[in-house]
Amino acid sequence: MVPEFSVREIPFSRSGAWFNLSPVVGLATYADDVHLVSHRNGMHPVLSLVPVADGQPATAEITAEPATLTWSAGDKRITAVFASPDTLRISGTGMGMRISAAEPVLTPFTGTYFFGDPVGGLVFTSYETGHRFRLTVLFGQFDRAGEQELGEADRTVVVGGDDGSWELVVEELTTARPSFTPAADFPATVTATRDAFGQFTDAVAPWRDDRTPAAELACYVIWSATVNPAGFITRPAVLMSKHWMDKVWSWDHCFNALSLAPGAPGLAWDQFQVMFDHQDAQGALPDSVTHAEVLHNFVKPPIHGWALTRLRERLPGGLPDPELAYRQLAAWTSFWLNHRRAPGQNLAYYEHGNDSGWDNSTVFGEERLVQSADLAAFLVLQMKELATLAAELGDESARWAERADSMLDAMMNELWNGTRFVSRGVTTGTVRSSSSLLDLMPVVLGEYLPRDVFSRLCAGVTEHLTSVGLATELPGSPHYEADGYWRGPVWAPATVLIEDGLRRGGAVELADQVSERFRATCEKSGFAENFDALTGEGLRDRAYTWTASAYLVLAGRARSAEGPYRT
Repeated sequence: MVPEFSVREIPFSRSGAWFNLSPVVGLATYADDVHLVSHRNGMHPVLSLVPVADGQPATAEITAEPATLTWSAGDKRITAVFASPDTLRISGTGMGMRISAAEPVLTPFTGTYFFGDPVGGLVFTSYETGHRFRLTVLFGQFDRAGEQELGEADRTVVVGGDDGSWELVVEELTTARPSFTPAADFPATVTATRDAFGQFTDAVAPWRDDRTPAAELACYVIWSATVNPAGFITRPAVLMSKHWMDKVWSWDHCFNALSLAPGAPGLAWDQFQVMFDHQDAQGALPDSVTHAEVLHNFVKPPIHGWALTRLRERLPGGLPDPELAYRQLAAWTSFWLNHRRAPGQNLAYYEHGNDSGWDNSTVFGEERLVQSADLAAFLVLQMKELATLAAELGDESARWAERADSMLDAMMNELWNGTRFVSRGVTTGTVRSSSSLLDLMPVVLGEYLPRDVFSRLCAGVTEHLTSVGLATELPGSPHYEADGYWRGPVWAPATVLIEDGLRRGGAVELADQVSERFRATCEKSGFAENFDALTGEGLRDRAYTWTASAYLVLAGRARSAEGPYRT
């Protein structure tokens, strides 16, 4: 079944494109009308697209599915389709469309400049994105205003009218290219785009059926958020969203890699590698990467050893380059051991909640430099994966195995108080417990934990499990906030990591409950950045790829009897 969606929830785009159609034009900011929004050099609404009838803006119903976005008013209709990642075709009958420059004019020489190209086409040059958007009317009447004007002029093309049909194409380009020549007619273009998405879905979720009703939409969220290499993005990359969270962060990418691994292994490996392309001389990964920036002000948690272990199981034929993976993972682990351990200390620390990925968790409420058990657990798994890789490569694996055991011992001796894990401030040495799910994340160690410790963690997970999923702060905590980011809402990464640890540790029934409730929430509320832990309402960015990937990983496991991560 072809999924339908609202462009207020999920932007209309396609794999490879750096722009989309959506009324979301900024951080939680919505316009009245659909805009062409670029994600180069940040998020920028470039053009507004308004249907018109009788010379006035027309009220139209907007519907979307993976191949087309449609404005309709009775028998009047306008349809848009991506012919390629940089080419959008729009066709109308019975009503026209007003296309206008949407970016703010900061000075007479910035904003969007508009002119008619003598060799054909009408060009909007976007200062903020550094690109041009060329509009070519293939047939139908059109008028234009604001050509070659500077400052606050209205830069507009009105195409079509109340009678007859029209078609135009919008191309994103850098400097110049030959005039547009259609390779196929409009219906054939729609069919080709629909087929491209269908092939992706068949590869990534071949197991889907009526028991996984959100699988096609999850695939669309990922497919449509993928961009081609450009700027600092060195390979095809899945952005977290083509709304305002339009970056790749250094743990988000692991979940996208996992969901793609069985059916799109090349793209999956690209997702894992896209952050390692920017690993620095100390071994650290950047906090985030996008078209125009690489940020190193924070890092993200070292879940990459865990992810490699899972990728080994999911990728056909295993890891494509174990030697490269070993070098990268060893450098990333050494960063934590060499540069994030205080003198004389066994345990690594986060410098801020942002480093943990749980930005405002109550674990960081009183101190920011914190030794926490989740970090130790991730490093244990990372070093165990390094021991496995080293053995495969004929290297010395015992050293990494010994380090993993030492880190596990330190975690248990220093942060387990007999009933629960605690955190410790690096500068004060103060030990604290919290009502945050973060203190239960060592359950990801699964089979490596002592049985009594694992059992207590399972009991804690059960306390956090609402009908919606795993609340990141206990709902009864005085710090709980319904829309409190990591102080209450349900998140995809914590869900996948905990579900995996529970399952590997033998708590299969509890793992099933965690999976089922999260999947049901996605099926009801979509693929938001996070969810209200009591109502299931989608919160923040409403088209988040790691949420869609988590759904696919968990749904694929639920549809398979072959193991936790095989499809």
